[in-house]
Amino acid sequence: MVSSGDVDMRPIDGKRSVGVFTKRIQQALLDDEGDVAVHSMKDLPTEAHPSLRMVASPARETVADCLVSPKGVELDALPKAARIGTGSRRRAAQLLKLRPDLDVQPIRGNVQTRLQKMHDGDYDAIVLAAAGIERLEMHDLPRAVLPLDCMLPAPGQGALAIEVRGDDSDAVAVVSQINVPRSAACTLAERTLLSQLHGGCLAPIAALGTVSEVAADGQTVSVLHLVARVLSLDGKVCLESEADTPLDLASDDWQTTAIALGRQVAEMLIDRGARPLIEAGR
Repeated sequence: MVSSGDVDMRPIDGKRSVGVFTKRIQQALLDDEGDVAVHSMKDLPTEAHPSLRMVASPARETVADCLVSPKGVELDALPKAARIGTGSRRRAAQLLKLRPDLDVQPIRGNVQTRLQKMHDGDYDAIVLAAAGIERLEMHDLPRAVLPLDCMLPAPGQGALAIEVRGDDSDAVAVVSQINVPRSAACTLAERTLLSQLHGGCLAPIAALGTVSEVAADGQTVSVLHLVARVLSLDGKVCLESEADTPLDLASDDWQTTAIALGRQVAEMLIDRGARPLIEAGR
């Protein structure tokens, strides 16, 4: 199914940024053209549609971003003032934080279109999500994985969001069985943070939730950790905050825990001055 974001090649900005890759799919679901909608979670607006329910998030794939170039070189190996293509302000800001000399330019189109633009010489390299490369089975694509401490992903990156109509109890019952709480807790914390910051799809906001097991009092407990960044568009200012909390995935409270952590880290960033950066980046 083709979305408006697939057709409109103008840089995404302002009101056009909300749901450009999801509205058409959601409308098809509402029009009973299908029973289940599958989205890339990072493209799904944090404000839920009143008639739809996101009932499942399967196991998350790779969350990292990749630097794709003809020879698959590392970021440090790119020449000075290399021209980099990305449609993401989050990626652009973090690239400029690491390499202020880079010429970061917008790029649109599907993966094949972007690769062709690079091979045509429009860009020296482009940045793509590792999960997207894996889903397209482009295993031989020359690329360098950008370390997470250098390039934090977008909230929900690498995850799928499964939506159904809210009044379709059969679909809710069936699809909810493929939900993986361990993955869902991470993305729920990330998306709560994004919603709390009112960042939308454009502001340079990055976040990553992870679950780990730690030993405590002779027992192994799960801990949910969330780290997030808000950057200026030029990468010169980068605010980072993080926190963690015990997580009981066997209980019905894991969603409440994830939401609380997302709100906590968002408030930490706001206290450090994130609001003006977000407003400038929207």
